[in-house]
Amino acid sequence: MPSETRSGSQPQQAAPIKPHHSVTVSNSTPLTARSGFEFHVRPVEPADKEAFAEFFTHVSKEDLRFRFFSGMPEVRESLLDSLINVDHDTKEDYLAFDIDDKTIIASAMIGAKEDKSEAEVAIVVRSDYKQRGMSWTFLKYVIGEARRKGIKKLTSLESRDNHDAIELEKEMGFSAKACPGDSTLVLLEFDLTASPDAG
Repeated sequence: MPSETRSGSQPQQAAPIKPHHSVTVSNSTPLTARSGFEFHVRPVEPADKEAFAEFFTHVSKEDLRFRFFSGMPEVRESLLDSLINVDHDTKEDYLAFDIDDKTIIASAMIGAKEDKSEAEVAIVVRSDYKQRGMSWTFLKYVIGEARRKGIKKLTSLESRDNHDAIELEKEMGFSAKACPGDSTLVLLEFDLTASPDAG
């Protein structure tokens, strides 16, 4: 999850970012954060591998640790392959793009049980695209997609040190509790069977 918080309202003085490139026609879903920042979201495709690898070179070491719970300096090709090769049913990776539809700025992985009784979600944001208010909007979109797929509950494991992500998820409607067997983690849960307005 990203180290970004909504702080109870919109980000401080966040302004729309004007790209230095042409906007392309896209079949991705356009989203607009409360800051006015615009971005596109779609499921990962095999052709995204190179851009996905480039994305992770712009993710901080701390956020890599929060995302993968390890101190690895970079995302290896075998791990990248596992993120790219999804069945688009029980496993999905949603990619957020700048409006050029080329620059990946965030990733949200969902991994569900076969019966879709629950799924784990994990989000990571490119470091130079933080503080633009997109995390709240991106997570809300992913929650809606998980509900549409018939998943009953979303869970998120967070390091206790990742205060911003925990706060963001709690504001979104996740409940937090201690993670059984690991005091360094927090388990957050979101009931997708409740009314969407409840989240």
